[in-house]
Amino acid sequence: MDTWEFYTEKLIPALNEGLWMSVLIIVPSAALGVLIGVLAGAGRAAGPPWLRRVLDLYVSVFRGTPLVVQLTMWYYGLPGVSRFLGSILGPMGLPEFTWRFLVLSPYVASVVAFTLCSGAYQSEYIRGAILSIRKGQFQAAKSLGFTDSQTFWSITAPVAMRRALHGCGNEIIYLIKYSSLALLVTIQELTGKSNALASFYFRPLECYLLTALYYLALVSLATFFLRWLENRLRVPGMGMAKTG
Repeated sequence: MDTWEFYTEKLIPALNEGLWMSVLIIVPSAALGVLIGVLAGAGRAAGPPWLRRVLDLYVSVFRGTPLVVQLTMWYYGLPGVSRFLGSILGPMGLPEFTWRFLVLSPYVASVVAFTLCSGAYQSEYIRGAILSIRKGQFQAAKSLGFTDSQTFWSITAPVAMRRALHGCGNEIIYLIKYSSLALLVTIQELTGKSNALASFYFRPLECYLLTALYYLALVSLATFFLRWLENRLRVPGMGMAKTG
């Protein structure tokens, strides 16, 4: 098989399939990660003490352990917990779904792992942005009759999101690249497809080089969107220079 035929008939169609699977992992993981990050960051910055302790523990665990370990635990570790619960709950006559829900498919395990890990990092950006806002803004809102909730959602949150956008966008870029770890739980996304073809046809240079270009295109597209979003949210005098 010559090089051109290999590209057009084998490599590119396979990578296009892997690209679609990568997108199906990246998009929900990024969206849910931002949502968790906003909620956890707000809770850690302005929540009651007990909530802050719970969320700090969550962030410490997911930022302090490797993503590879988290991913393999969600996919390979939870079935062990399911078997343990089955040995306890089964003799009690409880239905099987009471413990079988812990067995996750490769796709669900990947999205859960990437979402929770990304959310932990996103929360740090949100928390830092909220704490960076001057107390004078809170005092001014109080003087205008705003409640604490109105002050947070109408004044603090919009300003904090603009300040956190750069960091949150950077985390989304990371997510695009470490989505390749889904290969470890048998998902045939971009890296999985490339790895399979490189092993079968013994052409690693072509496979991995084109795969790198696919990831570069994804990152470039995400970067373009994030710059557009920054410019859309830019407010004159807020310290966010317009990007090209």
